Amino acid sequence: MSTELELPFRQDTQLTEVMRLRVQSLQQRGQKRQDGERLLLPNEAVYRLDFSKQSLGFLRWTVGLAQTGRLSITAISQLWTPDLTNLMTRQLLEPVGVFWRAPGDASDAPVQCYEADAHEFGERIAELATVRKAMYFLFAYADGCSPQSVDCSITFTADC
Repeated sequence: MSTELELPFRQDTQLTEVMRLRVQSLQQRGQKRQDGERLLLPNEAVYRLDFSKQSLGFLRWTVGLAQTGRLSITAISQLWTPDLTNLMTRQLLEPVGVFWRAPGDASDAPVQCYEADAHEFGERIAELATVRKAMYFLFAYADGCSPQSVDCSITFTADC
């Protein structure tokens, strides 16, 4: 028998701040990033997803955008240990989940997405959950979207 398990994405404010300080430090010293290093952009934040179970099957995304805008979610591979190493572009996984609310959309209209990519992305997260207790993501906000206007979770089926 399987049950539904909804996991909320939680912003990791401490890790986001550490990554912003890395950018600031490079700018102050007039240095460039390492070859292949991925620096945090001003419109991005780091989020975390904690897995309470490891045997999961992707079911659905639940993304709420309180206003028009676009949210892009990029997963970070298990090779990144944020307390020890800089984030490298090779550690970013594809596909990216892209969700948006267009100007003129009714407030009760569902958030739009590239469904095939979002489904593949969810399945990839479920696969990685088999060997992970937690996973990190970059949330990029655009076109009026902001952390305050986003509510995001992912639902899996879990074997009891």
